[in-house]
Amino acid sequence: MFTGLIEAIGTVRQAQLRGGQMSLEVHLGPSISQDTRLGDSIAVNGVCLTVSELHGRCARFDVSGESLSKTTLKHLKPGSKVNLERAISAQGRFGGHFVQGHIDGTGTIAAIRKQGDYATFRFSAPPELLTQMVLKGSVAVDGVSLTIAALDQSGFEVALIPTTLRDTIWRLSSVGDAVNIETDMLLKMVRRQIEQLLPESGALTAEKLKSLGF
Repeated sequence: MFTGLIEAIGTVRQAQLRGGQMSLEVHLGPSISQDTRLGDSIAVNGVCLTVSELHGRCARFDVSGESLSKTTLKHLKPGSKVNLERAISAQGRFGGHFVQGHIDGTGTIAAIRKQGDYATFRFSAPPELLTQMVLKGSVAVDGVSLTIAALDQSGFEVALIPTTLRDTIWRLSSVGDAVNIETDMLLKMVRRQIEQLLPESGALTAEKLKSLGF
């Protein structure tokens, strides 16, 4: 489990595709590598990966074909910068929202509007992801916990404070870049339970929710 608060920016050393899978090596930097052990979970651009090897401040991860097909990790190459967050400990403070590191799909940076040290990012995303979002709700984009500031049928917007821009890869991002999206786990659970109450052929509508007492 993660919080969506990025701890460091890593640098990809190797990204080798082998038989539909990937061997990924990332330089973690001193703030993360000193406490990292074999078998630890680290979110790399929001994707939960397991440390399979450690070489100094570098960690190697085995990325499955499933992860490659549903995330942007397949686009990584030596020199790429990535957001890093270690799994939260039982003693850690929970400052973001519940992030599993299980990516629901990918989107694209559609627009970037700078306002001094602040910025508004607009992301385009497929309908199946947008229907799992709510205005002012939480979403994790490339592993960063964000609040949805605007939402419509083609995408959503988030407002980034100077700290987020400074401490994540988004200070290097450009329009057209692909991003990993994980929608809010709690919203998905509620939606799933409500859908179980509806007829199999029925869609989730405001009218049906009212008839069920919501």
